[in-house]
Amino acid sequence: MLKITARNEVGYQVEIEADGHHLLADESPDGGPTSGPDPYALLLASLAACKAMTVRMYANRKGWPLEAINVGLNIHKIYARDCMDCESDPEAKVDIIEEELSFEGDLTDEQRERLAWIADRCPVHRSLTSETKIRRVVAA
Repeated sequence: MLKITARNEVGYQVEIEADGHHLLADESPDGGPTSGPDPYALLLASLAACKAMTVRMYANRKGWPLEAINVGLNIHKIYARDCMDCESDPEAKVDIIEEELSFEGDLTDEQRERLAWIADRCPVHRSLTSETKIRRVVAA
């Protein structure tokens, strides 16, 4: 089981340990410089990496001539009433993740469509689009 730990001592800088790797997250209260990506950037980075890895694994298994995968993501909030395919309370805010995929290599249109479909099957995408529960324990 993967364990992530995060520690904050001062300001908004957070030291993260993930499976033996160390990184920093940071948020600037005034829009100034930071020492690492903010939490939403880390979330999108996880999603982009997962999609790229899943597509690469699939293309390799198929022997397809995929040279590179590019995943571009951004996130913003809108009211559910402004979302054509949202089922939430109209006054609730909904996170919208916009995605742009491109695949480099001598691929057919059908292969590109299949790779885009496969990208949506990555585990992080599935976690973000399915019901997720967070269970908390407060330690002493």
